[in-house]
Amino acid sequence: MRKIIEIHAAEGGADSQLLVNDLAAIYFKLSTRCGWTCRWATVRPSTQGQGNFAVSLEISGDDLERLTNESGGHRWQRVPPTENRGRVHTSTVTVSVTDPDNTTEFVLAEQDLSVSWFSGTGKGGQNRNKVQACCRLTHLPSGITVTAQTRSRETSYKQAKTELESRLHQQHSAHHHAQVAADKRTQVGSGQRGDKIRTYRLQHDDIADHRTGKTINCRQLNKGMLDLLW
Repeated sequence: MRKIIEIHAAEGGADSQLLVNDLAAIYFKLSTRCGWTCRWATVRPSTQGQGNFAVSLEISGDDLERLTNESGGHRWQRVPPTENRGRVHTSTVTVSVTDPDNTTEFVLAEQDLSVSWFSGTGKGGQNRNKVQACCRLTHLPSGITVTAQTRSRETSYKQAKTELESRLHQQHSAHHHAQVAADKRTQVGSGQRGDKIRTYRLQHDDIADHRTGKTINCRQLNKGMLDLLW
């Protein structure tokens, strides 16, 4: 089983981008603690030279459904390492958890096809203009229609079916990606400070999960013990 965790900087400017890396490091420790394998998948660097706008981690192992507890807004209150005056900043990052294996290939069913034959047009002589070797295939559920015109029915049908399968696969893939994007938006919320599943109050040594009511301290956080909040 695999899961993809995406961490995005939200409110808080440069500190939010630093927190993207900090939280990713915690997920690596969490993975070790739970017996999972974690690796960097993608990184979108910050243009300010520190931190990242977004990263994604691929985690492999058993019982990964527990990671859905991490999806949502994470609000941090701390003195950033770049803060010279010791002021506490409030920043947020968002986390989404998706299943990269939750995809299905499109299978074209013969009963969903309407086939019609007609004579071709244009140059090609008597065979092209009088023999009904031009194939029109219509996918009834979607209404997509393709036409192929060759000298033989068999070749025309194969060409039309190949083109139709290609278009339907593209449509299926686009629909899947749209569903994944919508799921991510639902998971992360607005990304604003008030929209959060968890608050990390580092100056008070307190990390509280607002859904379960459980808390851990900074020492446990630094060991990746987020599972104690689930």
